[in-house]
Amino acid sequence: CRCLSPSLLDSEPKPSVSLKIRPSITQHFTSKSLSLSCEEKGNSTGWRLKRYREKAVESECGSNWGSIAGFTCTIRSTSEKDSGVYWCESGSGEYSNAVNITVEVGPLILESPPYPITEGDSVTLRCTNRYQETNPNPKVDFYKDGVLLRNEATGEMTIPVVSKSDEGFYKCKSNEGESPESWVTVRGEKTVMIT
Repeated sequence: CRCLSPSLLDSEPKPSVSLKIRPSITQHFTSKSLSLSCEEKGNSTGWRLKRYREKAVESECGSNWGSIAGFTCTIRSTSEKDSGVYWCESGSGEYSNAVNITVEVGPLILESPPYPITEGDSVTLRCTNRYQETNPNPKVDFYKDGVLLRNEATGEMTIPVVSKSDEGFYKCKSNEGESPESWVTVRGEKTVMIT
């Protein structure tokens, strides 16, 4: 689901709070549990979880979607209508990183990290089959920006050393269908200050 442009998802958030997702992936099957929390250094009060779907910003979690327990919002049984962009926002207008979540009714999802990957790090993309017990390791084709990258018998593709050129839209296909696309963001290398 390309709900917002990658540039909006990649905008710099305020550093004091981050949105944490469990499970920590961008695509989820329907009828599964999904937890989201606004985690601030030393304090998690005063932040509200919001989402953007169907071209509108919805009210915070606990109003007409999700349930709040402490600082965690839980969607107990995901459905396609839960696809959208999620973020944390304070009353003073500060905001966290935004994460585009896709809830899929089909047989495949692509498990990819919901947060930017740093250049030089390793990343593994996993094609997960809803019917894993009956077909645990299908041969899978991985695509980037619509172009076939490789075929993997394990259902996983690892990029051992990530570079900026690896940024883009990824999806996977098997004989059972194909996953939605997910945008993978790559950030510059971490710098170490030596004094």
